[in-house]
Parts: sequence; C-alpha cells; structure tokens
Amino acid sequence: MSFRIRHTNRIVIWLCIILLPPLGMILLWMRRDSRLITKLLQTLAVIVLGILHLFLFWGLRLEMGGGMTRPFFSFKDPRKHHEEIEKLREAEQSIDASEMRAAPPEIALQPSPSDTTDSEPVSDPSVFDAYWSEYRGPGRTGIYTETDIVTDWPADGLPLLWKRPVGAGYSSVVAADNTVFTIEQRRQKEVVAAYDLESGGEKWIHGWDAHFQETLGGDGPRATPTWHEGQLYVLGATGEFRCLDARSGSLIWSCNILDDNRAQNLKWGMAASPLIVDDKVIVLPGGSDGKSVVAYNRLTGDPVWKALDDKAAYTSPQLATLAGKRQILVVSASRFMGLSVEDGSLLWEYPWITYQGICAAQPIVMAPNRVFLSAGYDQGAVLLEISSEGDVYNARPVWLSNRMKNRFSSSIMAKGYIYGFDESIFACIDAATGERKWKGGRYGYGQVLFASDHLIISTETGEVVLVKATPEKHNEIARFPAIEGKTWNVPAIVNGKLIVRNRGEMACFLIGI
Repeated sequence: MSFRIRHTNRIVIWLCIILLPPLGMILLWMRRDSRLITKLLQTLAVIVLGILHLFLFWGLRLEMGGGMTRPFFSFKDPRKHHEEIEKLREAEQSIDASEMRAAPPEIALQPSPSDTTDSEPVSDPSVFDAYWSEYRGPGRTGIYTETDIVTDWPADGLPLLWKRPVGAGYSSVVAADNTVFTIEQRRQKEVVAAYDLESGGEKWIHGWDAHFQETLGGDGPRATPTWHEGQLYVLGATGEFRCLDARSGSLIWSCNILDDNRAQNLKWGMAASPLIVDDKVIVLPGGSDGKSVVAYNRLTGDPVWKALDDKAAYTSPQLATLAGKRQILVVSASRFMGLSVEDGSLLWEYPWITYQGICAAQPIVMAPNRVFLSAGYDQGAVLLEISSEGDVYNARPVWLSNRMKNRFSSSIMAKGYIYGFDESIFACIDAATGERKWKGGRYGYGQVLFASDHLIISTETGEVVLVKATPEKHNEIARFPAIEGKTWNVPAIVNGKLIVRNRGEMACFLIGI
C-alpha cells in the first residue's frame, strides 16, 4: 500500500513538473524518501524544462548583445507581435476610411499628395521637405543642423509624440514630405513602411516574400532606405532591390543585386544603404568578376557600370571630395577605397583587414584631403591623407590608433574632435593626432548623432542620453528610457523630432526648440 502511495506521488509530482515546473519543484523537495543527489539531479531537469516552458508557452526570446557576452531576454512572441501590428494597421485604415466618408464630396475625391499613384519622378525637388533623406542624415555624417535642439531635458525625458510597434530589423529611418520611411520584417515578408511624421500613423506598406534569419544578431532587413526626388530606394537583407514611388509605395522597378551579380550573401545579410550619385544609384553586392560595386540608372534600374572583385562588407557607400576629386568611398571586406563616380574605376586603396571582414562604420571626411575610418574586430582607427599627381592618387596613413574601435556604430567629428564608441565605451579622440582625450559612458553598443554642440546617444538597451560634446571630459547631462529591447538601429532627427526604433517598436520625441 505504501509503495502504491509513493508511486502515485511520483506520478503527481512529475505531472506537476511537466505542467507547472515551479509547483513541481516545490513538491519534489517536500518528498522525504529521495536522496539529496537525486533531488539535485531532478532539480536540474526541472530547470531545463522550466526554460523550455518559457520559450514554448510564454514567448521568451534570447538574443546576444554587441559584445556577444550580454544576453537580451524578452517575452515578445513574434506571432503575437505581428498580430499587434496588423490590428493597429486595421484600426488606422478604418479610421482613415471613416474620415473619408465624413468629408464633403469635393474634399474626399481629391487625393492628398501622399495618396497619388503617379510613379513619375518629381523633377523639382523643392516641392519636398527632405532634410534627413539618407542613412545618418545629410552626407551620412550623423550631424543635424536643421534646427537647434533642447539641451535642458525634463527629468522624465523628452516629450513623447507617438510610439508604435514595428517589425524586426536593423534599418534606420529616413524622412521626406512629412513621412517617415523604414523597412521591417513582418512574418515572411520584408516590408517597406511609410508613417506620418506627426502622428506615427501608417500611410502605406509595400512588401515581398523574404525572411533573412541569423541566430546571433536577429532576423530582418538591415539596410536603411534612401529617398531622392520623390523616389525611395530600398534594399532587403537577401538582396531584393526596389525603387518605389515615395508618396504611394507603388513599384517603379526592381532587381535582386545578389542574383544579378552572381554574389553570395553575407553572414549578417545585405546592410549597405543605396547611394544616389547624379543619375546613378550605387549598391554593394560584392560579386566577383568585376561585380562587387554596381551602379544602376536610378530612373530605370538598368546597369550603368560594374567594378572590382571584392567581397562586400557592411559599410554603406559614401560620396566625398578628396584631393580635389569627387569620388565614391567604399569599404570592402579587405580594403578602403576611393572610386571614380563616372565608371567605378579604382582611384586609391588602403588595406583594411578585420575579423571575418566585418566593417560597419562610415568614413569621416575631415579635410579636403583627409579621411578617417574605424572598425572593431582586431582593427582600430586610421587617418588617411589622399594626394594626387596628375591622375595618380595615393593614400598615406597620418596616424593609426587602437583608441577608437567602432564595431556597429559610426563616429561623429565636431570642432576637431572625434566622438564615438570604442567598442562598448564612449570616447573622444583628437582628430589631428589620434590622441585619446577621455573615455567614459558605458552605453553598450549604441549609436550617436550630433546637434547643437551635443551628442545624442541611443544605448544598446533603448535609452536616449544627452552628452556635452567637449574634449575636456565625459559630461553626461541627461538620459531617459525611450524604447524597450536591444537597440542597434541608428536614430534620426527630422524637423526637430527625434525618432528611435529597434526590432520591436519605434518612438518619436520632440527635441527641437
């Protein structure tokens, strides 16, 4: 009889362990007929089962931070998150429809500028308000000068204008015509989404079947769209490249840059934002046989030129003038280069070797003939001097330093000093010498912008921090929690509004005076 009771107790305990592990563990330790070693081994099994419960039934998700040592845990079930986005979209569409029905006929029948389906490019860009139209703003510098910003922040942070759920991915945002554009992962589609700058309401979406998955970093598209004269150029993580009408989201032309150039995708996906140069749009598929850097006609999508054999990296192409020559700066998996705008021919090069060819930071043009570049992964920073003798160009290092190592972020230059992330700690170095002025501020692998002599930093955990841009010392003025979860996306400032997004949500704060 006692055996039957003990046997039944074991069955009850293990049923509890399977259905509700915490209760099962309590019952397990209340038993008096088990040895300690047996209880310890069973406890380990219960802990493993409990973790599985959290993943399977409670939506626990694990991602690694930038240093691959700090785990990020969340309880956002991707399916429920997508449902939340879809329900919000349906609600916004129903509101728009009711407003149209309520409007007088002569108003309701007139499409607003954002509703037009005209796919022809606008010849006069002055009809648009398009200050932050490319990755990291004007010139891809991360510097905001459109308005002054508030530097005396309230204790609870900047005023929140709106916040909304978004799909996964590491794309930043661009803005034009009072509209914010980004690219997200929504279920099995990469989706370009347009949002109203003032309200955060969704205006339109355009998607295609694609789902880039990567265990350590996370799923979703990486590259930031580029807006130019009424057209939006978007690149997905699997190489899908599309030109859209920015006001309606209608397709103008498309191709896949990996298929088109017989290139292999990178481990962490296509991440370089398209660059507009004159009548061309530049992308970096990284194909061999002269198909590493490609220029397409920005109006038709026809190839204009293809150049080099380099494997691609994650840095976006950038337009610059160095040594009197207008050129395209490209960072590949093995070198830093200047290319001719006209045909992509190599002007100069400098070896740039990192672990697994990982380069993500943007160059900084510091003078008519000097350019700075930094990388993590066993690299550091260099200041190059570009010179020319006739048509021959040369790149010479002025200084090398291991005091600034930009892993996922790009630095800022202001008044002769460079501010940025030396791995996960913020730092300041002298741009002329590479000498470190200070190091402080543990913000994880975050991002940084510059405005009104201040640095606006988004931390890896979703906080926004204000730091005085001074070489004298690290001077943090304010900080507040902005969004939740791992935040690697570069923030943007548009019309005095700070926009911060990550893999789960996007928020807009009033920062302009």
